[in-house]
Amino acid sequence: MKRVLSGIQPTSDSFHLGNYLGAVKQWVELQDGHDAFYCIVDLHALTVETDPALLRKRTLASAAQLLALGISPEKSTLFVQSQVPQHNQLGWIMECMTGFGEASRMTQFKDKSSKAGADSARVGLFTYPMLQAADILLYQAHYVPVGEDQRQHIELTRDLAGRFNSRYGNTFQLPEAYILKTAAKINDIQEPTAKMSKSSGAVAGVIEIMDTPEANLKKIKSAMTDAGREVKYDVAEKPGISNLLTIHSALSGKSIADLENEFEGKGYGDFKSAVAEVVVEYLRPIRAKAVELLEDEEHLLDILHQGSEKARSVAQQTIDATYKNLGVVL
Repeated sequence: MKRVLSGIQPTSDSFHLGNYLGAVKQWVELQDGHDAFYCIVDLHALTVETDPALLRKRTLASAAQLLALGISPEKSTLFVQSQVPQHNQLGWIMECMTGFGEASRMTQFKDKSSKAGADSARVGLFTYPMLQAADILLYQAHYVPVGEDQRQHIELTRDLAGRFNSRYGNTFQLPEAYILKTAAKINDIQEPTAKMSKSSGAVAGVIEIMDTPEANLKKIKSAMTDAGREVKYDVAEKPGISNLLTIHSALSGKSIADLENEFEGKGYGDFKSAVAEVVVEYLRPIRAKAVELLEDEEHLLDILHQGSEKARSVAQQTIDATYKNLGVVL
């Protein structure tokens, strides 16, 4: 089977609906028919100021949510990045393969350092893409499920793999970006022209997996709507209603056309109540399963340790081949 590899940072207490519909739902689907490796990339989270207790809590919360959302330890290898030291080993080699100018052109570093100022940016933020390349190449991944905004990182990974292969012999599989479908792009329910994201700082517009049903019910009933009363999909004229239609459709499985017909002649209040019910009932068992996993930390850690053991076994094969081809004494 072709191997897929993707990761998610443990940077919050809860994933949001955009994380799930935009990425994790498709990770779950890719488990069937692929050799799937999914990683909680806690080392990447160290590029900003870190609270140790919070990092540990969020790493476990991320694992619990991935399992509750459908990532199966029987079908996939789920592990924590820091438990596989080979990531750091290959990360250093990738840094040594990357030109300074090449690294400087990476958009994520440019964007984040320009906001905070270059002097306050961590060196780890600058070298982040090389560690990300190592994350992928370590497992000889054929496909990397990512959003369009991550395409540049995959191109860098392919460049570094090709460069190494041409200089030192065929060592790495050249990965391909598996660009996730954008059909279920979810926007902020208070700022419906902006992507749902916790980095915006406004929690009122973010539907969180681990929020209580009551909290999400209140958020959706307070969602921003548009002029008029017609429940119609029109991103330009009705971004708020269009976003809610997308959410309902993605979770209920009903087409947007069917939903428009269902709510023809009804007001926004009825429609938002229906969206709230769909979201709350969809997320209720997921949240309950995640809470159950977090309450049995020993079992959760056991799942992660088993995944990390398998990941280390695969990763070591790549390190051995890389070191041998480089001339490092084994």
